[in-house]
Amino acid sequence: MVDFAEVLVPIEQEGTKTVVRNWLKQPGEAVALDDPLVELETDKVTQEISAPAAGILDEIVMASGMDAVPGAVLGRIRLKAATAGDEHARDTRPLPPRETRNAGGDRFSPAVRSAGEQYGIDPAAVLGTGQDGRVTRMDMDAAFEKKQRRDEVPSSVSMATGSTPATLAPDQIGSRMVAHTPMRLSIARHMLESLTAAPHVTSIFEADFTAVIRHREKNRAALAAEGIGLSYTAYIIAACVAAMRAVPEINSRWHDDHLEVFDDINIGVGMALGNKGLVVPVIQKAQDLALSAIATSLQDLTNRGRSGGLTNADMRGGTFTISNHGVSGSLVATPIVINQPQSAILGVGKMEKRVVVREVDGVDTIQIRPMAYVSLTIDHRALDAHQTNAWLTSFVQTLEGWRE
Repeated sequence: MVDFAEVLVPIEQEGTKTVVRNWLKQPGEAVALDDPLVELETDKVTQEISAPAAGILDEIVMASGMDAVPGAVLGRIRLKAATAGDEHARDTRPLPPRETRNAGGDRFSPAVRSAGEQYGIDPAAVLGTGQDGRVTRMDMDAAFEKKQRRDEVPSSVSMATGSTPATLAPDQIGSRMVAHTPMRLSIARHMLESLTAAPHVTSIFEADFTAVIRHREKNRAALAAEGIGLSYTAYIIAACVAAMRAVPEINSRWHDDHLEVFDDINIGVGMALGNKGLVVPVIQKAQDLALSAIATSLQDLTNRGRSGGLTNADMRGGTFTISNHGVSGSLVATPIVINQPQSAILGVGKMEKRVVVREVDGVDTIQIRPMAYVSLTIDHRALDAHQTNAWLTSFVQTLEGWRE
């Protein structure tokens, strides 16, 4: 008798569409307990599913590209072979050859090797972001995009070398097709659904970061000695908590017959993954955290986000979101699309020195201050202007009144 263990799609996927990205093992190959087996992709994260038991991968039920609903069977692992005398039960299929390894011993999946042949890229030359530094299909896609950008020659270079670029007829415009990833398609659906469901209204204030900068300069060295990076985003999260206490209705969700106001303030922070899309890891119960604890949690999520180590649990349960779009240089972005089913989203623009007027001893003075535009986009079904502006007022006052 042969026993099997089923490889299942995780139950908790937070309602997002999940697609099988690629298998890291093929039928007939031996697997150890907790070996990375298959990659799943949602609009939020690429997730590795590990082997639930040791044995031989007997069957792949869901191939790459197939939709994977929570709880569905991805494949089956054969736990033990039949006895030698049982000819009917014994599996006599030949085992395929083992996967090749590079000089460092890293294992390349069939999907990675296929991409290498398709793109003309040696996987051994690609920096892996998978478990234990393994190269994934997404790493190969990113390497190919980088290679394409590097190989593109501007027209000015062609003119400088004396060559004449070809003239295209109006109906022969050059282009290239870039297939949408499951993450990009899911983000597109989510954005469209949000704009369709919720009337977006945005209010914009201006915040002076002088007090925050002073506090950070005074305390960052001590926290750095403990391995904690004190970023401006940590202050922004803490100021959000203070503003939620002043106007708790912002931390809510719209229902057709009531407004659900949450006790816990779970703040998601948008994190760009380049051309791959966007993820929003969540600081859970931020109302219970001191500034140093917020900084610690934020640092952990950021590090794991950059290395591809985030899980669905890291992005579950958000009640409010921050879009720190200023890190890429923008001053104002509007409307910033609400992360449904939340009721509001904060936008923080680039911090820059600007000339402002400040009253000193009853006299107007011109000063140079570190300023940033901050915006709150609301679901106008759930919230009105007076709540929006009251929340932003409290948020700005918290940042500008930060005590050393």
